[in-house]
Amino acid sequence: MSAYVIRRLLYALPILIGVNLLTFVLFFVVNSPDDMARMQLGDKRVTAEAIEQWKAERGYDHPLLFNPEAGGLASLTDTIFFQKSVRLFAFQFGMSDAGRNIGQDIAQRMWPSLAIALPVLLIGLAFNISFALFIVFFRATYIDLVSVVLLVAMLSISSLFYIIGGQFLLSKLFHLVPISGYDQGLNAWKFLILPVIVGVIGGIGSGARWYRTLFLEEIGRDYVRTARAKGLSERRVLFRHVLRNALIPILTGVVVVLPLLFMGSLISESFFGIPGLGSYTIDAISNQDFAIVRAMVFLGAVLYILGLILTDISYTLVDPRVRLQ
Repeated sequence: MSAYVIRRLLYALPILIGVNLLTFVLFFVVNSPDDMARMQLGDKRVTAEAIEQWKAERGYDHPLLFNPEAGGLASLTDTIFFQKSVRLFAFQFGMSDAGRNIGQDIAQRMWPSLAIALPVLLIGLAFNISFALFIVFFRATYIDLVSVVLLVAMLSISSLFYIIGGQFLLSKLFHLVPISGYDQGLNAWKFLILPVIVGVIGGIGSGARWYRTLFLEEIGRDYVRTARAKGLSERRVLFRHVLRNALIPILTGVVVVLPLLFMGSLISESFFGIPGLGSYTIDAISNQDFAIVRAMVFLGAVLYILGLILTDISYTLVDPRVRLQ
């Protein structure tokens, strides 16, 4: 197992390097530090002295790839590429353009993101699987037809509709929960109820429809016909055989999103005023804080690759047909 994990990590390393290089080119070659300074300073205060001062305060006054004035190893390390890109591999995110420690911000903001994403994942998973089994139990009936139409309709509706609709009904109309905001500690639960409800409802269309497809694919296999031939009821066939065998793709699908839970939801956190990593990224884009955007792009790539590796490992564990080479 350890050799397999090491091999997967080695496969993922070139991808991560490519993402890092592409990010560097986009932020420092296509969009140079001078362009960043002009966008931050504004048209009225753009002078050569102001641009140089802004770059010096944020460490953008070094050469991009090679510093001929520095001797020895410093000619490579005293560059923008090393300071702003290579250090990301050691998770040294540095300071934002506004002067804040990005690493500390990420460590603080990932917990509100998890407080929303984890309940949405678990509750949504339980509800979507149960609903999909209910639809499959009544397959080829009007219940199946109406349910599929409902799921497609829910899938077609924008997530903004669920957010605004939930805020209007539960907060403004019935005054059951706060419309937005966040609090620390145990007092945060009342601010998390509405985002969790909206997140679960917004994911029913895609989640239940996908699980229904998985269950319908399993229900036509030979082992299901054999179970029916033995006299097992349809309910026992669904729960003991179909659900158990469909757990393999379900598990791999869940494992791949686990690392991404730390990233939060960009739209949901912004609308509900949750100080998570999603709103952190949106605020950085709005404020043109490119240091934060670079850090979040790199962190997102790392977590996505980690999710793929965990998916491969989990698949080998739950499927005996797969053998580690």
